[in-house]
Amino acid sequence: MTTSTRPAKPLAVAANPMPSSSPAFGTPVHPIHPRRAPPALQPASKPTVLPILLPPATLRPLAFRTFTKKHNLTLTSSALQALATFVGKHCGAAWREEGLAEKVLEEVAKSWKKCRGQVIVDGENETLRGILKTLDGSMLGGRIVQGSSLSRHSSFTFGSEAHAMPSRPGLESTTSFGMSRLEVRDDEEEDEHLRDPRDWLQVVGAFEQPRMVYNVIQKHFDKSAAKPSLFPDPSHKTELFRQRYHLVHQRILRNETFQAPTFSTTRSATLLRAGSIAAAQANTITPVANLLGRSGSTHLLLGMLTVSPIGTLSLSDLTGTIALDIQHARPIPETGAHFAPGMIVLVEGSYEEDSGASSGLGGTGGIGGTIGGKFIGFSVGHPPCERRTATLGGTEEADKSTLQGPAFGWTDFLGVGSQRATGSRMNKIASKLLDPETAHTVVIASDLHLDVPSTLTALRTLLRTQTPDPTATHPVYPLAMVFMGNFTSKASLAGVPGAGSIEYKEHFDALASVLADFQQLIAHTTLVFIPGDNDAWPSAFLSGAATPLPRKAVPPLFTNRVRRVVAEANREVWGAGKAKGKEGEVIWTSNPSRLTWFGVKGEMAIIRDGLAGRLQRTSIRFSKPEPDVDDDMPFAPSAQQNEDSHDVMDLDVPSAPAHASHNQQDELDLDTKTARALTRTILSQSHLSPFPLSARPLHWDFAHTLNLYPLPTSLVLADSEAPPFVVKYCGCTVMNPASLDESGGRGRRVGKARWVEYDIRTGVGVVRSEG
Repeated sequence: MTTSTRPAKPLAVAANPMPSSSPAFGTPVHPIHPRRAPPALQPASKPTVLPILLPPATLRPLAFRTFTKKHNLTLTSSALQALATFVGKHCGAAWREEGLAEKVLEEVAKSWKKCRGQVIVDGENETLRGILKTLDGSMLGGRIVQGSSLSRHSSFTFGSEAHAMPSRPGLESTTSFGMSRLEVRDDEEEDEHLRDPRDWLQVVGAFEQPRMVYNVIQKHFDKSAAKPSLFPDPSHKTELFRQRYHLVHQRILRNETFQAPTFSTTRSATLLRAGSIAAAQANTITPVANLLGRSGSTHLLLGMLTVSPIGTLSLSDLTGTIALDIQHARPIPETGAHFAPGMIVLVEGSYEEDSGASSGLGGTGGIGGTIGGKFIGFSVGHPPCERRTATLGGTEEADKSTLQGPAFGWTDFLGVGSQRATGSRMNKIASKLLDPETAHTVVIASDLHLDVPSTLTALRTLLRTQTPDPTATHPVYPLAMVFMGNFTSKASLAGVPGAGSIEYKEHFDALASVLADFQQLIAHTTLVFIPGDNDAWPSAFLSGAATPLPRKAVPPLFTNRVRRVVAEANREVWGAGKAKGKEGEVIWTSNPSRLTWFGVKGEMAIIRDGLAGRLQRTSIRFSKPEPDVDDDMPFAPSAQQNEDSHDVMDLDVPSAPAHASHNQQDELDLDTKTARALTRTILSQSHLSPFPLSARPLHWDFAHTLNLYPLPTSLVLADSEAPPFVVKYCGCTVMNPASLDESGGRGRRVGKARWVEYDIRTGVGVVRSEG
């Protein structure tokens, strides 16, 4: 008799004809058996690490850099052996590639200093054994698990009992709460290697910036988990403009001008200033699709200016498109902003339907298409700008234009922490490290044409000006020096004679020779280089035309000489036996990019682009109003905002007074008007490139890096076609250094340098010129 092995009989489930006790909440009819629990309810598997035998000599360079150079500690051979055994056991073969050993050694060194151990770390000491024993229970997958006693604020706590609460599923990481990657703790300022403000400077490239997607349903930002690509799906092009519209729309709805009437005293005063309740009702945004069947009525639309296939101007939102007639419309303000296709604007006017739209089918289309008829505009204005404090909050004076608190205080937009999570701690550290008697400046220069001899002369003038007197007791060096392209006056690698790859590399070798003469300066500051349209590699196939943004940094193939010069200066200045300090470094980053200091406390957005010329070429021309036209328009949020004392622009234009009032608008020169219009347009649009993709190409999956929401602390619009200026508007300092060589390579003023200095403590920028 043969016996066959049968599969195990499935568990019998008793028949139960009764339905679920709560169908609305999805309660199952039968209980879930533990063996058949779905994967989401099963315990997560712990990552395992294969131990390795790590020789102490292999770990010695990393241990020396962490213990000796950072913390001024000396390791004995027994201590090095103990650390090598611990790292090999818990970190495995990935101890070097993933940086696991460096984090472990950093934690051990700080724990040793916290226990007030001696300068010499001995392996036979009970303190080191206790630290390793405690750390042994906190290791998981080669990393220190969050929530351990050694981690720095890795848990999101609200009270004293928060550590005893289990973590919620799906929230094991605190990045959604905006916890900083700077790993700040209460005694962080006591660490010797964090006493220099340059330690808190961080450059965030466009390809490193996290992508935040606005959730229309839940009214907050979600971090996109999809990996961006240079060859995305065509649907991402549509999503690009949808996100831009959502950002502007939610910003407008939180503005007090567009709030529903209430019985509060503040709102009543606003209605009294407006003249009537009808003025407040006029600031209700109407979707384009809702215009059908409402001919002759007045509405306020929010949409993007577009050009239809037949060449007429149209206005589009998420519901549809309508032809726009602005023959008698007035821009608000009349001479202080640009209006061009691709911008999201507010248009007030009257809808006039044609005979084909009387049936409600929209003439040439229905909802989601082109609406029949046309919209006759009375006034066109930019969306009101929102201050950074209204978006994130902070210790600065709250924005008086809104009755609400910060909208997204817990959101981490750049991956450096959120205002509500780390803002107060960063402010304390900044107040201790930023001396009120010392200038903590960031030097910004643009159009560093290395193939023009006069530009190199101007660069020497700039470097000589920034080098302090060597006999000074406390020399002050700039925190960072930002140099922007184009690094050649003509497109490189594009077949132009004298602009090949060999010549392009020789230009940077010439730059290295100039920097080598200022070793003290480059050893005490951070050099940041941002490319332009004429730089490699995009110029090789676009010949200096508008390259898609964002664009990557200059390839290391051409910049190795500059890196070696900075490294040599660090060895000469910070060599053995000399005072310790923050070494100089050179960073080649993307265009655009961000420079942050002290986490979310300060942010500088930087872009090299010809914005002024593109705005002048694509802007819409409005007809001049009649002299007897009444100036009191029913809709003028931008005009009301300009009259507000909080939003008056502070100017620093070399050819104009330092502070020009709003009443002197007609008396200002052309350079000042250009600076005002460029600043108001870009900040109101909250985007660095508010143009159609045909005018300025963008990488669809990286277009979020050009958003100016929340508003940065400062903005650098490097444009050689615009005059140099420094303008402060809505709390944001907007700067344009123009060309470094003020002479343009010719004339009597050869070698005269021009740049902008920005103080991160006071938020004040100044245009400098030396020759």
